[in-house]
Amino acid sequence: MTEYGRGGPGSEPWHPEDPLYGDGGWGGQQAHAGQQSPYGGQPQQYPEQQAQQGYGDWSNGGQAPYDGGQPQYDQYGHQHPEPQYDQYGHPYDQQQYDQQQYDQHQYGQQQYDQQYAPQAQPQQGHDNGWGGGAHPQAQYPADPSDPYGQQAGGYGAEQPDFYGTPEVYPPPEPPTRRRAEPEPQRTDWDPGPDEGEHAFFAGGDTDEDDDAPGGGRGGREERRPRGGKPKKRRSGCACLVVCLVLGGGVAGVGYFGYQFYQDRFGAAPDYAGEGNGEQVTVTIPKGAGGSTIGQELKRQGVVKSVDAFIAAQQSNPRGKSIQDGVYTLQKEMSAESAVVLLLNPKSRSNLIIAEGKRNAAVYELIDKRLGVKAGTTAEVAKSDYKELGLPEWALNHKGVKDPLEGFLYPSSYSAAKGQKPADVLKQMVARASEQYEKIGLEQKAEGLGLEGPWELLTAASLVQAEGKTHDDFRKMAEVIYNRLKESNTETNQKLQFDSTFNYLMGQSKIHISESEINSNMDPYNTYTNRGLPPGPIGNPGDEALQAALNPTEDGWIYFVATDGVKKTEFAKTHSEFLKLKDKFDASSGN
Repeated sequence: MTEYGRGGPGSEPWHPEDPLYGDGGWGGQQAHAGQQSPYGGQPQQYPEQQAQQGYGDWSNGGQAPYDGGQPQYDQYGHQHPEPQYDQYGHPYDQQQYDQQQYDQHQYGQQQYDQQYAPQAQPQQGHDNGWGGGAHPQAQYPADPSDPYGQQAGGYGAEQPDFYGTPEVYPPPEPPTRRRAEPEPQRTDWDPGPDEGEHAFFAGGDTDEDDDAPGGGRGGREERRPRGGKPKKRRSGCACLVVCLVLGGGVAGVGYFGYQFYQDRFGAAPDYAGEGNGEQVTVTIPKGAGGSTIGQELKRQGVVKSVDAFIAAQQSNPRGKSIQDGVYTLQKEMSAESAVVLLLNPKSRSNLIIAEGKRNAAVYELIDKRLGVKAGTTAEVAKSDYKELGLPEWALNHKGVKDPLEGFLYPSSYSAAKGQKPADVLKQMVARASEQYEKIGLEQKAEGLGLEGPWELLTAASLVQAEGKTHDDFRKMAEVIYNRLKESNTETNQKLQFDSTFNYLMGQSKIHISESEINSNMDPYNTYTNRGLPPGPIGNPGDEALQAALNPTEDGWIYFVATDGVKKTEFAKTHSEFLKLKDKFDASSGN
């Protein structure tokens, strides 16, 4: 039998230099089988547990008795410290033991209890030689992964209680018994009478929450608790503003939606009746369509909408025949009534210029139409002719009496009181320039033996003045071109037209004495001067222009107005001319 069996101290199991030397073990603190382990009641497993079981009494199967293992308590419930022993079974000095236990790191004990307490298992006590049922525990090797393996736990009443104050957290629990930490109940939220409505409607200031330390919802921790100063609350104005904004938005959408529907599917706005009696002068430009006319009528207050006028024009069979010019209408007319009045010639206030009319007569008409002093338009034409839009080829011709002659194109023009003479003249010059460019006056002059468009325009004015019918115009143009030829031996390149002398004299006579004509040497007198006059003697119309561009080629060189009014006859020889002259004298009583 070994010394262990005889109850002797036995041989020393570990050397003091062993790294495991000094570990007091945990067996002295284990509870007996009838008491719950201080580590949560779970058995604690250690590597040396199997070896320790061999140190018990062999007579009872190695089971250690639990005598002396019960913790002792005094009358106040304090636990008495149990005696501690070294590895040889000698008791420690209590004061030295307490100091040693105090020197252990407190945090290590807390972590160890939390990590290993659930695995604690009662240790088998050693009887028969160790007395009191307790013996020094074996030193356990430190686990490299366990940062608290070298720290011994302290037990007994002398151990300070680190969890005895109410300010600290409760002792750690074993991992298997841990529960999720409940969220602290909030004591600063006061839903108030509005049951926690949004701060905007309850009067709260959301801007302050956003600016609180911590940002976002965390800033609520800084709010004043229920017992603090009451928070300011907005009045119902905030809700009223929101309602007004939303209501305005809905109203706006509805309005524009209605307008969209009206524009696409509804009837166009229109007045009723034939006007309110207030007259207005409306100018319809040349080539204007229904949309342009409707816009002008709406601008003048005649119709209520452009669409209404377009619809009325399209429904009228003659709606497309509205001519340009000046019309006298009334304000607030129905679109249908406006279309009817525009188609009525009596409503037109246009100034109509007839073919062949001289400028002097046109100036008088403009003065009357505009209600200005007589001679006003003629003075403007004389002083400002270069600013009225004449083309370059119509300027700087020697001996011309009126630079605008031939450029007051025969047509209908808007001219009413309130307009300026220069504005009306510009309309006429622009119309003439447009027409001359359209027929190619510049390009065709040279092919007719003329020096530029100015002479061609002058010839056309002579055709307009001397011709009576459409057929006469082409023959008259051929007479002019034949007499201008250098080979002309009948008249020696003299035109001998009464119309040029009448223009010179500002008259329109049929019977002119030979002595009167032959004695006047003015450049416009084609009886005494060869070639064309210095410029046009009137404003030719479209037929005269076309005849000047396309004369006949029958050899006509003479003509006589045999009835003195409407009938003109032509001759190719001088003898034929004399016969026609006798016919004229007979008809006129000369």
